[in-house]
Amino acid sequence: MTSLYGMPSLPPVRPVDRTLESVLRARIDGKAKPPGSLGRIEDLAIRLGMIWHPAEPRAGKSVLLVFAGDHGLTQEGVSQYPSEVTAAMVRTFLAGRATANAFAAAVGVDIRVVDIGVAADLPDHRDLVAAKIRRGTGNAAREPAMSAAEAGAALKRGGDLAIEAIRGGTEIIAIGEMGIGNTASAALLLHRLAPAALDVCIGLGAGQDDAGLARKRAALERAASRSDVTAPFDVLCEFGGLEIAGMAGAVIGAASEHRPVIIDGFISSAAALTAIRLCPAARDYCIFAHRSSERGHAILLDALEAMPLLDLSLRLGEGTGAVLAVPLVRAAARLLTDVATLDDVLSGQI
Repeated sequence: MTSLYGMPSLPPVRPVDRTLESVLRARIDGKAKPPGSLGRIEDLAIRLGMIWHPAEPRAGKSVLLVFAGDHGLTQEGVSQYPSEVTAAMVRTFLAGRATANAFAAAVGVDIRVVDIGVAADLPDHRDLVAAKIRRGTGNAAREPAMSAAEAGAALKRGGDLAIEAIRGGTEIIAIGEMGIGNTASAALLLHRLAPAALDVCIGLGAGQDDAGLARKRAALERAASRSDVTAPFDVLCEFGGLEIAGMAGAVIGAASEHRPVIIDGFISSAAALTAIRLCPAARDYCIFAHRSSERGHAILLDALEAMPLLDLSLRLGEGTGAVLAVPLVRAAARLLTDVATLDDVLSGQI
């Protein structure tokens, strides 16, 4: 697929070495436990071993990057909430009172909020990254959501933030988002990038009623009929969100540094899908936290052949599911590095 907009330069990502899988499996099978007794945690440990190779995996310092941006599509009534709620929720994050804050505190994860496209001015705060590209996207039902320069800048900023965090000692990157109207944008991305029929990609979002869902469906049909682009970067420019582009950049940035990135729910997964279509090797570094109850998420996970760690009927966003998955990632890393071998136990060396 040839991009009409022109692909931006992205950090190089090296695929993991799949030949390590059998070596790591044998290593885990030799631990002081019956082979396979820890199920998918063993699979996760192997993934981490391949990601971190040749170093041993570590999973201590973890950061949730919450990317925030507004969407011009809200002008079409795709959400029951006005765009002003995005800025209000950002202030709630910064006050430490959002659900993501509570969950992150419970599991020892730091939060940084990234204003990459909020349609309001926000006060300075130690936990706020001022990275605004523009004040919300264009209305994708009537015009491209972003220019190539804007989408490229959002990708780069997200990638730079992930890289900076990792080089500063962060061992796990998790991504989340805040942006009224972003399930509409995510549905359009899924439609083109999976690809999948538009209707099955559209869900209730933040609790739409029947009339609201009908408005949302009509708006997304107008958007999809406005442009037939299929090249990944073009799809991002036409239909994406600034926060979605930022998260996609963070996925690629973390992968370029050979570190795992935990993906939250539907919108974060749409960002991961975008990143993987732009840079296929990034798939090796993505850990999908949970299966959202938002319609379309199961289709997206199937498109990526992804099996999430949790299934809790979550659909809030904010990175809440991603931070709940962090303890599982930490446990899997310690299975590989901390658990004795059966030979050590039987020889009396413990």
